[in-house]
Amino acid sequence: MKNLIHIIIFMFGISMLGQTFILQERDKQLHFAAGSFAGVLGYSWSYHRYHNKTKAIITGLCTSLVAGVAKEVYDNYQGGIFDKRDILATGMGGVFVTFTIPLFQNKKNRSQ
Repeated sequence: MKNLIHIIIFMFGISMLGQTFILQERDKQLHFAAGSFAGVLGYSWSYHRYHNKTKAIITGLCTSLVAGVAKEVYDNYQGGIFDKRDILATGMGGVFVTFTIPLFQNKKNRSQ
Protein backbone atom coordinates (compact mmCIF):
# COMPACT_ATOMS: atom_id res chain seq x y z
CA MET A 1 0.00 0.00 0.00
CA LYS A 2 2.92 2.33 0.67
CA ASN A 3 4.06 1.74 -2.91
CA LEU A 4 0.67 2.93 -4.17
CA ILE A 5 1.06 6.16 -2.22
CA HIS A 6 4.57 6.66 -3.60
CA ILE A 7 3.29 6.06 -7.13
CA ILE A 8 0.53 8.63 -6.66
CA ILE A 9 3.01 11.21 -5.35
CA PHE A 10 5.37 10.46 -8.24
CA MET A 11 2.58 10.82 -10.81
CA PHE A 12 1.49 14.17 -9.37
CA GLY A 13 5.11 15.29 -9.31
CA ILE A 14 5.61 14.35 -12.95
CA SER A 15 2.35 16.01 -13.97
CA MET A 16 3.47 19.24 -12.28
CA LEU A 17 6.72 19.51 -14.26
CA GLY A 18 6.43 22.59 -16.38
CA GLN A 19 3.46 23.73 -14.29
CA THR A 20 5.53 25.42 -11.59
CA PHE A 21 3.51 28.61 -11.73
CA ILE A 22 0.08 26.96 -11.77
CA LEU A 23 -0.90 28.35 -8.38
CA GLN A 24 -0.18 31.96 -9.31
CA GLU A 25 -3.56 32.27 -11.02
CA ARG A 26 -6.45 33.26 -8.72
CA ASP A 27 -8.74 30.57 -10.16
CA LYS A 28 -6.16 27.86 -9.49
CA GLN A 29 -5.71 29.10 -5.92
CA LEU A 30 -9.46 28.73 -5.39
CA HIS A 31 -9.34 25.23 -6.84
CA PHE A 32 -6.43 24.37 -4.54
CA ALA A 33 -8.43 25.60 -1.53
CA ALA A 34 -11.51 23.65 -2.64
CA GLY A 35 -9.41 20.52 -3.10
CA SER A 36 -7.96 20.97 0.36
CA PHE A 37 -11.43 21.33 1.84
CA ALA A 38 -12.77 18.29 -0.02
CA GLY A 39 -9.69 16.30 0.97
CA VAL A 40 -10.19 17.16 4.65
CA LEU A 41 -13.82 16.10 4.47
CA GLY A 42 -12.98 12.81 2.77
CA TYR A 43 -10.06 12.07 5.06
CA SER A 44 -11.99 12.87 8.24
CA TRP A 45 -15.04 10.85 7.24
CA SER A 46 -12.96 7.82 6.28
CA TYR A 47 -10.67 7.97 9.30
CA HIS A 48 -13.56 8.22 11.74
CA ARG A 49 -15.35 5.36 10.03
CA TYR A 50 -12.47 2.90 9.48
CA HIS A 51 -9.66 4.16 11.77
CA ASN A 52 -7.18 3.44 8.99
CA LYS A 53 -4.83 6.21 7.81
CA THR A 54 -4.12 4.61 4.44
CA LYS A 55 -7.81 4.32 3.57
CA ALA A 56 -8.32 7.86 4.82
CA ILE A 57 -5.53 9.21 2.59
CA ILE A 58 -6.93 7.45 -0.47
CA THR A 59 -10.46 8.64 0.33
CA GLY A 60 -9.23 12.22 0.79
CA LEU A 61 -7.39 12.15 -2.53
CA CYS A 62 -10.34 10.65 -4.37
CA THR A 63 -12.76 13.12 -2.80
CA SER A 64 -10.69 16.08 -3.92
CA LEU A 65 -10.31 14.71 -7.45
CA VAL A 66 -14.03 13.95 -7.73
CA ALA A 67 -14.79 17.49 -6.57
CA GLY A 68 -12.46 18.91 -9.22
CA VAL A 69 -13.87 16.80 -12.03
CA ALA A 70 -17.46 17.54 -10.95
CA LYS A 71 -16.77 21.28 -10.98
CA GLU A 72 -15.24 21.12 -14.44
CA VAL A 73 -18.10 19.02 -15.81
CA TYR A 74 -20.51 21.59 -14.36
CA ASP A 75 -18.53 24.44 -15.93
CA ASN A 76 -18.54 22.65 -19.29
CA TYR A 77 -22.29 22.05 -19.03
CA GLN A 78 -22.85 25.76 -18.33
CA GLY A 79 -20.96 26.68 -21.49
CA GLY A 80 -17.57 27.19 -19.90
CA ILE A 81 -14.29 25.49 -20.65
CA PHE A 82 -13.22 22.13 -19.22
CA ASP A 83 -9.78 23.01 -17.85
CA LYS A 84 -7.53 20.10 -16.90
CA ARG A 85 -5.26 22.45 -14.96
CA ASP A 86 -8.16 23.26 -12.64
CA ILE A 87 -8.50 19.55 -11.86
CA LEU A 88 -4.75 19.40 -11.26
CA ALA A 89 -4.92 22.35 -8.86
CA THR A 90 -7.84 20.75 -7.00
CA GLY A 91 -5.94 17.47 -6.79
CA MET A 92 -2.84 19.27 -5.54
CA GLY A 93 -4.92 20.70 -2.70
CA GLY A 94 -6.10 17.21 -1.84
CA VAL A 95 -2.58 15.80 -1.93
CA PHE A 96 -1.29 18.59 0.28
CA VAL A 97 -3.89 18.17 2.99
CA THR A 98 -4.21 14.38 3.01
CA PHE A 99 -0.49 13.89 3.43
CA THR A 100 -0.23 16.67 6.02
CA ILE A 101 -3.02 15.55 8.37
CA PRO A 102 -1.37 12.24 9.37
CA LEU A 103 1.79 14.10 10.37
CA PHE A 104 -0.11 15.92 13.10
CA GLN A 105 -2.34 13.10 14.32
CA ASN A 106 -1.51 11.59 17.68
CA LYS A 107 -0.22 8.05 17.62
CA LYS A 108 -2.30 5.59 19.61
CA ASN A 109 -0.80 4.09 22.72
CA ARG A 110 0.52 0.68 21.64
CA SER A 111 0.70 -0.71 25.17
CA GLN A 112 -3.08 -1.02 25.41
